Amino acid sequence: MSPKIWTIHTGVAVSIPRDDIDTDQILPKQFMKLINKKGFGKHLFHDWRYSDPEGNIPNPEFILNKERSKNASVLVAGKNFGCGSSREHAPWALSDFGFRAILAPSFADIFSINSAKNGIALVRLKEEEIQYLNEWISKNPGSQIRINLENSEVQTGDRTFFFHLDTASVNRIRNGWDDIDITLKNAKEILDFEQKRRIERPFLEVQW
Repeated sequence: MSPKIWTIHTGVAVSIPRDDIDTDQILPKQFMKLINKKGFGKHLFHDWRYSDPEGNIPNPEFILNKERSKNASVLVAGKNFGCGSSREHAPWALSDFGFRAILAPSFADIFSINSAKNGIALVRLKEEEIQYLNEWISKNPGSQIRINLENSEVQTGDRTFFFHLDTASVNRIRNGWDDIDITLKNAKEILDFEQKRRIERPFLEVQW
């Protein structure tokens, strides 16, 4: 699945106001067996979302199972979101479910790198701003939040918050670039180097 390309996104917001949500909670390890990026969304937050190990009985108390959270694409969470192991499957599951932005006070480093590759913007806001959004979502279930990567703005109701997202991450999201795409932007330079090396160091060429 190619990452969703976007610059401005408006979507239904849900809140999971917990700190230290780790990658095993986002996607438990037993579901890391698929050979592509599709299908992981079903198991997103599996242990909270279902009442049985197989995932056939939804937990009616979990936010993503409530009707008002249908088609949610913006998640508001607590500090240190995405901590734990470095598995890229966690953002795969979030993206496959439909999330395009996660708002939190802080994120784990490796999770941050993996998220932009999969079209997910990690928006860092102040703790008091996140608290406001949690309360706003609670009072206005099913309402939407707008994220603008061009202006680095979050808008909801009559409030606007500002954030910083590094240029590399913004470019990944707005163009749908992964590491291979970025490497291929230098394809001509790579080819020129290889041709020059063949001439200057022919002994390095492997003959099959």
